[in-house]
Amino acid sequence: MIDGIDLTTLAIPFYVLFMALELLSLRFFPDPGEQGYTVKDTATSLSMGIGSIVCNLAWGLVTVAAVAGTHALAPWRIGSSAASWIVIFAAYDFCYYWEHRANHRIRILWASHVVHHSSRHYNLSTALRQTWTGVGSTVFILPLAVAGFPAYMIFATGSLNLLYQFWIHTERIGKMWRPVELVMNTPSHHRVHHGSNQGYLDKNYGGVFIVFDRLFRSFEPEGEPVEFGLTKNIGTYNPLRVAVHEYAAIARDVRGAGSWRDKAGYVLRGPGWSPAARTAQARTGMARA
Repeated sequence: MIDGIDLTTLAIPFYVLFMALELLSLRFFPDPGEQGYTVKDTATSLSMGIGSIVCNLAWGLVTVAAVAGTHALAPWRIGSSAASWIVIFAAYDFCYYWEHRANHRIRILWASHVVHHSSRHYNLSTALRQTWTGVGSTVFILPLAVAGFPAYMIFATGSLNLLYQFWIHTERIGKMWRPVELVMNTPSHHRVHHGSNQGYLDKNYGGVFIVFDRLFRSFEPEGEPVEFGLTKNIGTYNPLRVAVHEYAAIARDVRGAGSWRDKAGYVLRGPGWSPAARTAQARTGMARA
């Protein structure tokens, strides 16, 4: 965001242009191993993108206020120099890495983020399949305000980070030059992140850079063909159901839980957690002991 203008909103015509180019490339240079586009899936992705802009307006204002207020209380200030822009660009991606990792490891956050993973296709329209309940990101960018970066730098960097991630949602680009693959997030790395293959789950969280995944041992190179989507696909193109289905599942699990500990587990532990799984792990540990 610069001077109140969201860069990602300004980029909408370019999103449309590049999706059209991707469609043309699929039409004239087809690859039987690629999923391509379907009308229903693409319509759902675009609907989720439009809905995200509308539904997150109020939360965006809260985030702006929180970041600006935190910066006002910070004991120091960082000015807008070339060096500070470079630092915040890397620091923002570091914060994004931990936000993204938390989105996959804490179920109530996953309930929001799962929207982005709900398509069984992988193309540029998938990048626009965004949550309508993006309430989990604010806390992860507040350290940047505490460090002294002003709100406009933080939001501008966030927009640039998100813009970068648009182009990596494609099957059209294979593995890139090795030094690029070593440092940057690429279509190959991000395809792994969207895979439901067992070996690809919870891998490659980076936004712009892949170095944090390498550093914190969440990196996985692309090997076997990627199966896109969820481990349990939802089987709907209804945008409302796509937006809230995991919240509904959490509510059902919490209602059926037998203790407050289990209720909290369904909300705060990872997707797929259950008391039965906890018991099985405990028994395995006792057997090993």
